[in-house]
Amino acid sequence: MPSQPSADIAIIGLGVMGCNLALNFADHGYNVVAYDAFPQVAEKASQELGERVTVCSSLGLLVAALKKPAQILMMVKAGQVVDDALASLTPLLSAGDIVIDGGNSFYRDTERRQAEMEARGLAFIGLGVSGGETGARFGPALMGGGAPEALSRVEKAFSAIAAKAKDGTGCYVAHGSGGAGHFVKTVHNGIEYALMQLLAEAYLMLKGPAGLSHQAIADRWRQWNQGPSASYLLEISADIAATIDPDSGNPLVEMIRDVAGHKGTGRWTTEAGLDYGVAVPTIAAAFMARAISGLPRLDLTKQTIESGSTDHALADALELAFPAAMFAAYLQGLELIEVASNENYWDIDLAKVAKGWRSGCIIRSVMLDPIADSVGQGSVLESAYGRDLLQLAEQPLRAVVQQAAASGTPVPAFYSVLGWLDGRRSSCLGANFIQGQRDYFGAHTFERIDRSGHFHFNWQSN
Repeated sequence: MPSQPSADIAIIGLGVMGCNLALNFADHGYNVVAYDAFPQVAEKASQELGERVTVCSSLGLLVAALKKPAQILMMVKAGQVVDDALASLTPLLSAGDIVIDGGNSFYRDTERRQAEMEARGLAFIGLGVSGGETGARFGPALMGGGAPEALSRVEKAFSAIAAKAKDGTGCYVAHGSGGAGHFVKTVHNGIEYALMQLLAEAYLMLKGPAGLSHQAIADRWRQWNQGPSASYLLEISADIAATIDPDSGNPLVEMIRDVAGHKGTGRWTTEAGLDYGVAVPTIAAAFMARAISGLPRLDLTKQTIESGSTDHALADALELAFPAAMFAAYLQGLELIEVASNENYWDIDLAKVAKGWRSGCIIRSVMLDPIADSVGQGSVLESAYGRDLLQLAEQPLRAVVQQAAASGTPVPAFYSVLGWLDGRRSSCLGANFIQGQRDYFGAHTFERIDRSGHFHFNWQSN
């Protein structure tokens, strides 16, 4: 270890993400030191990282190796582990040092930690990191939140390692103060849930009512990926559909248990929609579908009707409906970010959010460019891009939902998209009737369309 501090950045937590980020920083000329609380993990990481990254045996040695003011990126499990790591780390730090939490932390926890660290003269940044292990190694999408001065100090380093969009724009975005970065990452993950569920439902429809083979599904999806649905998740879904299990000779996906778990961000996004009064039904449907997958299956007569022949019309309808479903998922997430930003005074730029997701992250797609362009034009839903997309997809989407209902194929995310779009465009949702019901049983009053104020009516006297 050099006698004079020479390291530019430290990484705590040497799982796959931590190691790959360390190598990414090293690729861009940064002197990196690292630490893991588990000796066996640290030893394995040291062998994998080689001489490019110095793995320290203690937090004290790690901090001593850093140039001041220090910049320390934690890649540890969200929750109590973050608090425990901070409790061990903060006594070793000096005023002005910056700690960055790169895990999937709850944004309110991030704000609490920021307040605690600021009281010690330290800065704390919540950093959303998306892209998985490959993104961490070669360029993730990064979403920062914290004090402006702290964000400006880490901008150079994080811009260096972040993914670059096709136009050369970097995918590190400082979204605002407080928990803005982690909130944007939470919603990113909620959108991810929705897109994954929509693809899973498309798979059910294509192999069931449409009668396509797994290879035909893969071929279809690769065709879709040349159009408006082009995205990372669609690309990998085609690969998954085409993969054969070497042990059984069956499509590998058919050999996987039909149960999907979650780690919290889908639930947090759904809860945030409730907290801020923003409708995110497709994200909620995706989360609930995972919950349903863990329930015992009812032992009833087989409900899904398998097709005896290939239905190319249904497959074509799915191709036209899917971009609108993607669009709805993105828009629900962006509307949630907008409302949360306004209530928390984060001043998040939605165009920058969409642009920051164009490369490196799991939800990257060609759709994010026109969405970002539409943000500045007012309502994205009513933009020229949105209108054209939805007009083309409306009847195919209805056909998909109709055939799903007729065949007993569970497609809650597609149902939610259609209900959300119809609700946004309908002149009457029946909410007036609900006001009447609430006034009848609880005297909650109602608003009239012909004059202002709140009114109560004695319904039982009529």
